[in-house]
Amino acid sequence: MEPDFKEGDQVLVSTLNFNNLKGPKKMKKNLTPPEIVEVEDSPGPVSKIIRARKIRLNGKDQRQYLVRFKSQTADKDKWLAEDAIPDGNLHLRIFRASGRTEQSHQ
Repeated sequence: MEPDFKEGDQVLVSTLNFNNLKGPKKMKKNLTPPEIVEVEDSPGPVSKIIRARKIRLNGKDQRQYLVRFKSQTADKDKWLAEDAIPDGNLHLRIFRASGRTEQSHQ
């Protein structure tokens, strides 16, 4: 059963499974201070893909696409991996058909 948190609720987070806390185990606190629950804003549906680039991430080449969202301005554009683009197949087909060139940044 999922907990029912609402925006603005304060929640305690258990540190039981945190592996990155330094020092002796008996000196670690069992709970972190209360965290405030925030709603992640979804940018909405994709308007179009503007540009593509290749970057090196963790030793591997990855292709990213600059995505513009409907009812958003250019300053809200985001670089996203292909699998992170909502309705990516459709938008990528349109983008590739338009014949835009790919830019490579490393």
